[in-house]
Amino acid sequence: MKFNNKNYIIEVSIDDSSIDEPFGNKFNKVYFEESEYIFPTKIGIKIFQNNKMINSAIIGSVGGGTGIHKNSLIIEDNRLIICCSNYVFCMTIPNLELEWKTKADFATCFAIFKLDSDYIVHGELEISKLNSKGEIIWKQSGADIFTTEKGDDCFEITKSYIQAKDWSNNIYKFSFDGEIIK
Repeated sequence: MKFNNKNYIIEVSIDDSSIDEPFGNKFNKVYFEESEYIFPTKIGIKIFQNNKMINSAIIGSVGGGTGIHKNSLIIEDNRLIICCSNYVFCMTIPNLELEWKTKADFATCFAIFKLDSDYIVHGELEISKLNSKGEIIWKQSGADIFTTEKGDDCFEITKSYIQAKDWSNNIYKFSFDGEIIK
């Protein structure tokens, strides 16, 4: 997927290269979690200016696999916040320097949303709120995973609460302070 940000084009894609390949030849920066396990998701990020690539990075983690879609990342004026497996990574634009990375879910981070100056992460096992420095403000879990068999209508942020639905179609409502409403 390609996104516009001021004078830059940001290209984000799933990278299916083997972990044994030298990523330094393909990307300027490599941000992998230290692990002996195979990463189910590796995401390549490239920054272009005037049709020329000026920087690139690859990120990876060992949590569950994630995809790239409109809610898997947030592009702000000078930084990119993106879900990759069970972590959320924050990098500067255009340098792609790692500002922070946070393990926001035990399994997988499905989506991230901006809420005022904070972020709400829809994870497989937890709904969490991070501040702008990537620090966890709160986390909440449910009786089952926060998705449905069809995968639609399972998460919503309204004007007054966050709603999530689990695999058994139980509905959870959380205040923006992380309190359980229902």
